Amino acid sequence: MSGVYHRGSLAVQERVGVRGPAEHVGRSIGTGIRDVAAAFLELQPHLVVGAADGAGRVWASLLTGPPGFVRATGPHRISVAGGAPAGDPLAKALATDGTRIGTIALDPRTRRRMRLNGTLAATPRGFAVEAERVFANCPKYLQKRQPLERVAEGSGVVRRGEALTPDQRRTVEGADTFFVATTAEADGVDASHRGGLPGFVEVLSPVELAWPDYAGNAMFLTLGNLTVDPRAGLLFPDWESGAVLQLSGRARTEFGADGSRRTHFRVESVVESVHPGRLLWSTPEYSPHLGSTTR
Repeated sequence: MSGVYHRGSLAVQERVGVRGPAEHVGRSIGTGIRDVAAAFLELQPHLVVGAADGAGRVWASLLTGPPGFVRATGPHRISVAGGAPAGDPLAKALATDGTRIGTIALDPRTRRRMRLNGTLAATPRGFAVEAERVFANCPKYLQKRQPLERVAEGSGVVRRGEALTPDQRRTVEGADTFFVATTAEADGVDASHRGGLPGFVEVLSPVELAWPDYAGNAMFLTLGNLTVDPRAGLLFPDWESGAVLQLSGRARTEFGADGSRRTHFRVESVVESVHPGRLLWSTPEYSPHLGSTTR
């Protein structure tokens, strides 16, 4: 990869006409974890991670713990205590040295988020990530929530399948937030966020979803990855119950003549879970930017 962007992101930036802004924003991508970023990480009760499982399927998973379970242990390294919950599709990958991993720490209380991508090293207490790309994103399209309580008990994985059930379909259609993990082969894995008003993700069939791509930071890391490799993993958290819906499949982006963009996702595997130690959150205060989005 030349510079901070690989050929997929560069191709999308050129197509949309944002190479200039992308070059400017790309200067914020580094390899070091600044003091303010380290302090932010130590306050977080959850971390979203993206990686590929042993079969090559890409997933996004939610890790939770008391604040401090994620922390910077050096200028280019973070440690995560506890690893993935039992039954999680990434449990083995997150215990394997050399796994390429993308992470995003998103704080609904403050609408702040930080992404850190790199290579994993297993540790006795969980895993560490040697950072290759570290950067923050603006609060656009993030919903504000407050934590309510942590629930100790949980039933683990409650359902696996290859298509959405009617209840899972309603979960997706009612979502205002989801996370997406993508990869660009040798250029690593990225975990990102998508937000919108409920209904912004459409369920076209039990195995096909679609959502609009709203104007963002001009980097096009996710769409760039999908240009190179269609594999993707989606994570839909139920903030009020703590349940988690994980989907793995393949995605493609449609570009409209008017400059609009729409991503289609084909479901290949589904995991629904209710894990112990989950955190319950309040109903959302929607992002003020959502009033200006179009569908």
